[in-house]
Amino acid sequence: MSSALDSFLDKWRDRWPEWIFVERFVAEGDRARAVAWFALLQEFDNILNATGDTTPQDAKLAWWGEELRSWAAQRSRHPLGRVLEPVRAPWDQLADALPSLIDARERPADAAQARNALGTYAAAVAAVEAAVFTESPVSNAADAVLTQTLAQRVQELGAVAVPRAPGDETQWEKQLLAAWPSRVAGPRPRRLYASLARARQQARLKGGEYQPSPAALLWRSWWAARG
Repeated sequence: MSSALDSFLDKWRDRWPEWIFVERFVAEGDRARAVAWFALLQEFDNILNATGDTTPQDAKLAWWGEELRSWAAQRSRHPLGRVLEPVRAPWDQLADALPSLIDARERPADAAQARNALGTYAAAVAAVEAAVFTESPVSNAADAVLTQTLAQRVQELGAVAVPRAPGDETQWEKQLLAAWPSRVAGPRPRRLYASLARARQQARLKGGEYQPSPAALLWRSWWAARG
């Protein structure tokens, strides 16, 4: 594995150190792809959550669109492509959805607008995710991606990412949590990732720092992995 690839994977692992405890529930053949896939999504989250002058991030997003189209033709340039490109997935669909991240940075009027702004992106992520983990697409898998993206966005940005109605950050986070089941639809790696993100959201609402014990992580992950 190249050092360039390692640097991208390690960035995601550094943000999600809990993963080392739960990846045992992922099929061994899917583990490398899972980390590479979530590292790719983290790149998109970083672009979505950019503030101030976003010109560099917008240029990077355009580059990623071209790169994903090259994956469809199995001609990758990015290190993550070495892991993900061999998968026959709807990379073009994801590329087409990326520009919507720019408009989704704007503070939405309400919850419906927040979800609509990221709906196309979430559907594309869910479609690719099903292919990456060789599972049949599930109708509500996009909802799980969408809710997690919105939750991680407010965790990253705070009030800036809260719709004008309700306007209250805590109330918005409660709404997201209420729409976020403890075991979401989608492939097992997504279910595990969502369980970690949801636990962070719960801790945030309780006003505490997320410091799970290994035993709690294993229990939560076993539950999420059951499908």
